[in-house]
Amino acid sequence: MKSKSIKILLMGAAITSMLSSCGDSWFEREPKNILTNELVWNDPNMIKSQLANLYNRIPQLHGDFNTGGMCETDDAMYCGTLDQNYRNELRYGNDYGRWWDYGLIRDINMSIENIDKYGTDISADEKLQFKAEFRFIRAYVYFELVRRMGGVPLITTTLEYDFSGDPSYLRNPRAKEHEIYDFVYSECEAIKSQLGNKGSQTRANYYTALALESRAMLYAGSIAKYNALKTPNIVTSGGEVGIPSDMADDYYRKSLTASQEIITKGGYELYEKESDKGVNFYKMLMDKTLNKEAIWVKDYKNPLKVHSFGYDNVVHHLREDNDNSSCIGPSLGLVEAFDYLDGTPGTLHYKNGDDYVVYDTPSDIFANKDERLYGTIIYPGSKFRNQDVDIQAGVAVWNDKTGSYDLLTDPKLGSFYEDNKTFVGQDGPQTNSPNVSNTGFYIRKFISEASGYTLRNYAENWWPWFRLGEIYLNAAEAAFELNDEPTALPYINRLRQRAGFPANSLTIEKIQNERRVELAFEDHRYFDMKRWRIADITWNGNIDNDKAIVYGLYPYRIAVAKPGTQDQDKYIFVKTRSERFKVARTFQQSNYYSFIADDVINNNPTIVKNPFQ
Repeated sequence: MKSKSIKILLMGAAITSMLSSCGDSWFEREPKNILTNELVWNDPNMIKSQLANLYNRIPQLHGDFNTGGMCETDDAMYCGTLDQNYRNELRYGNDYGRWWDYGLIRDINMSIENIDKYGTDISADEKLQFKAEFRFIRAYVYFELVRRMGGVPLITTTLEYDFSGDPSYLRNPRAKEHEIYDFVYSECEAIKSQLGNKGSQTRANYYTALALESRAMLYAGSIAKYNALKTPNIVTSGGEVGIPSDMADDYYRKSLTASQEIITKGGYELYEKESDKGVNFYKMLMDKTLNKEAIWVKDYKNPLKVHSFGYDNVVHHLREDNDNSSCIGPSLGLVEAFDYLDGTPGTLHYKNGDDYVVYDTPSDIFANKDERLYGTIIYPGSKFRNQDVDIQAGVAVWNDKTGSYDLLTDPKLGSFYEDNKTFVGQDGPQTNSPNVSNTGFYIRKFISEASGYTLRNYAENWWPWFRLGEIYLNAAEAAFELNDEPTALPYINRLRQRAGFPANSLTIEKIQNERRVELAFEDHRYFDMKRWRIADITWNGNIDNDKAIVYGLYPYRIAVAKPGTQDQDKYIFVKTRSERFKVARTFQQSNYYSFIADDVINNNPTIVKNPFQ
């Protein structure tokens, strides 16, 4: 055995010697299937691929066409499959919105370091721009972390374990909450002129950095002001949670300055291509041709990258091959948030005391409303894809004995009553059925009229990370909070003018409502409610609180009218809570900052827990 082993070793040595004697050492040849750092970081296309990967990993909560998440505030309920009905029984958990992805932070830091270390053949200008772009993504990621978690460890270099047996030097404590916001701002200021990408709507440029400043500084100002006013107990002794109130004005000024520069110098314009203001608002997020409202978007292109939002939420009877659709049922509360064009509150008039208000057609009840309603919601009597939506909950039959209408319905969609006219519409609503509206409304925003709704044809409209409409709202709010209403008012009125309104006065409640209707389903509502510190009041878990319940509005055709009236085949509306919506939304003060996961704290004992944790 020993002799045999020696022979094998000698043979191996001989083979090694022969390979080494060739002109190029066989062992020194670069492998053909491995990309070295030198290859990657000297190739602009490779660097762009890494950037694309990181852009795609930017986190979202309810955004980027997240059907389920959009049903988890007071804007909508979930009408899809029954196995996701927990969205309608939502008591916000202490881990709701939790996000702590330091793997992504590490990848960004490593990219910045590697381009410096290995990028010897690319030009100085290219290197500067690429580094700025990586830093922008990192700043945006830290903004996502701070608005969910409060202050987090601020790590801007790649941490490597030295295998010494003592990892304590890798344990970074949480920064103060304001320090993370300050970092986001200082990074944007440092890199904005280095970003390049002028005119790009899919990659960060000068004005994208300003847009992040506009949003992040508004958040910081709100937390500094409203945490002290409304939830002063939600702080930590080290400042990891809570921003001193005397910092609020400086943050508001920074937000306003960034917003004003975008509005006056950015070359962006509010979308106003269509004379019909409702159609215009809808197309504002669908038209990708020379659309100057978009500042930074996540783009989709068939067949390379598509989304299924329309497939999941198309009006029920317009489905083609989909059993799981019509998932978002917009709430009556959201519909009523759209004011009337004369400036009066948007409460719909469906009852006059104990009597129903009778309408000639289902759409009449929505007349003279904020034109953005049409662009956001499909309501009874409206059209989609040039087809009438068929929303009718049942029929009303006058009962002489009770002196009121009996409301009759049928479990079958598209059924006919005994008068051979519609009993229940093809599009519902139904109170306890999946994949059909349970509220009497469907979502129009983001649902493409151009594409079909089959597995073979998904949609390609973009998702807006930043658009000019938000910047106007940010400017208005920041100026108002600085007690400068003359500056604030024109920004709000500019948006309201696009929606068909005359000029109006301003309060913080009006600003809050404007954000709700202008930015509905664009991933702002949940975070806005948190930064204003009104989420625990609005979603208080009280079944008698209309704001914590998602209600619908059901139209009934009058099949047998009250004697002496001319109401035959006209319509009445009934405020209804779906049987699937069993409990009120419940947001507690402990939800303002997501609890940090136990494994994070166990791995890093320096991490201070969040309030109530």
